[in-house]
This record gives sequence, C-alpha cells and structure tokens, in this order.
Amino acid sequence: MSLFKKMFSREKKETLDKGLEKSKNDFFSKLGKAVAGKSKVDDEVLDDLEDVLVSSDVGVGTTVKIIKRIEERVARDRFLGTEELNRILREEIAALLSETNSGEATNFHVPADTKPYVIMVVGVNGVGKTTTIGKLAYQFQKEGKKVVLGAADTFRAAAIDQLQVWADRVGVPIVKQNMGSDPASVAFDSVQSAVKQQADVVIIDTAGRLHNKVNLMNELTKVKRVMQKVIDNAPHEVLLVLDGSTGQNAFEQAKQFTAATEVTSLAVTKLDGTAKGGVVIGISDQFQIPVKYIGVGEGIEDLQVFNKFEFVDSFFKK
Repeated sequence: MSLFKKMFSREKKETLDKGLEKSKNDFFSKLGKAVAGKSKVDDEVLDDLEDVLVSSDVGVGTTVKIIKRIEERVARDRFLGTEELNRILREEIAALLSETNSGEATNFHVPADTKPYVIMVVGVNGVGKTTTIGKLAYQFQKEGKKVVLGAADTFRAAAIDQLQVWADRVGVPIVKQNMGSDPASVAFDSVQSAVKQQADVVIIDTAGRLHNKVNLMNELTKVKRVMQKVIDNAPHEVLLVLDGSTGQNAFEQAKQFTAATEVTSLAVTKLDGTAKGGVVIGISDQFQIPVKYIGVGEGIEDLQVFNKFEFVDSFFKK
C-alpha cells in the first residue's frame, strides 16, 4: 500500500488542497530561500531548515525531532542533495504524525457499541467551538446518526443562542437552560434526554474560560462526574477545539486544557485563512493527542476528518 494513496473524494481533497494553500506557499517560499544556491544538505542548510520549521509554527520541540531525523539520514546516506529535501521532509513528517494519529479514517463515525456516544467539547471562546459542534452534528446526522446537543456553556448568553442557531440549521434537538445555570445540570439533562430519545451521539458544549485554571478544572470535573450518573464512563471523548490561525497561542491553549482535563482528541480550525498550518504537526506531536478533525473552510461540509496521509500530501503538493 502506498503511504500517500488517495482515499478522499476528489471534492474533499480539492477543499483540503485549497485550505492548506497559504500554509504550503509560505513554507515553500521560506524553504526555497533556505536552499538557494546549495546542492548538498549540510549543517548550514539544516540550521536554515530549523528556522523555516519554527517560523512555520511547527514548534521548537517538534522541529528538533524532525531535524534530528534528517541529520541521521544525512549521516547514513553521506551525500544528500537539496533537491531531495522535499521528499525527505514529507516522509519524516508523515512518520511523525503516524506515531500519534493511528488509522486512516476518512468518515465521521462513532463506535456502534456505545449509545449514546458522549462527546464533551472544550476550548476558549472564539476558536470556532460552537461552529465545530454544529458541523459535527451535521456530519453525524448525514451518516444516519441521531444527534442531541447540550448547551452547557451557560457563562455567555451568546453561546446558547449560537448553538440554538446550529441546532435549527442542522435540525437536531438541543437541551438548554438559562444563562448562568449550572453547566453540570445542563450536561446531566442533555445525556438523560439523549438516552430517552435513543440518540446515537450527544455533543456537550462547555465554557472556555482560562483566567483561572483551578476553576476550569473543577467545573469540567463536575460536568464529567454528573454525566456519569447517567452513563458510567461518560464522556467517551473530550474534544479540544483549537484555532490554527493563532499559531503558538494554540500550543498554550492546548497546554492549559490538557492540564485541566483529560483531552482525548483535537480539532484544529480556521486553517484555510492562515499560513500557520504547520501548527497541526507540532500540536499532534508535542501533546501526543490525535488530531481528529480539521477546519479548512467556512462551509458546513468544510470540517474534515483529519487524515495524516492526505494532510501531508496536500501540504507538500507542488
């Protein structure tokens, strides 16, 4: 099986190619300058490549890993031409992503033996959390799943209203209370309602305040504990939504949320409007949490299941 075999539909692949265009062009522009006039991958080229990766928001820790892998290949192959650098980078980044993102998922699906499957969504305000929930609900529904939404971000009235808009747009039920209500109470009602309705999936929105990590940790722990009164091992998934366009700030948010709660998967949004797509590589590697979804456009279909092979293929496509 080819490492980069095509698995996406043509339409989805074109959307991914277009969504990563700014990141790709910025990266290869920098890479071109780094190797200009050089024929051999030497220490100077590797130093310049390190700068390219860091400035492309891959992150220092992940950049060091990539450079070390390439250094080992240079030592092994003795003479490595700069014209081969594109292929080597592509292979090493794919290998790095493979260590965290197992499997080759291309469709939105939930385990058939877990019903309802409970997804708790976390992330700061403004990262596209509510939009991601709405698009997820749409995709699951398109797969034939019955979905319930829970508006447990009761800190902002706008959050409840926005989720209602998405519930109406997608045509799925929503469980909500008034602004200022206990988030855990909303989460409890949402899971209970999903059980009664024999729903396949229930997606719980939560507040994204980072000003006090202890309060955030306590609130999320309480939400989880209360849901477990209805379903023993709920939530089955804690999805952290990060804004890819914020680059290194996304790393900091990931650090805060992984310290506050057990995050099991990531969604990286807004990749189409930025040249910071390299952040997906760094976050996936540094936190050892699989990137499950990426946002590559504003359309309802533009939330895609993250496929490491297709991502690398689009990122390095000439």
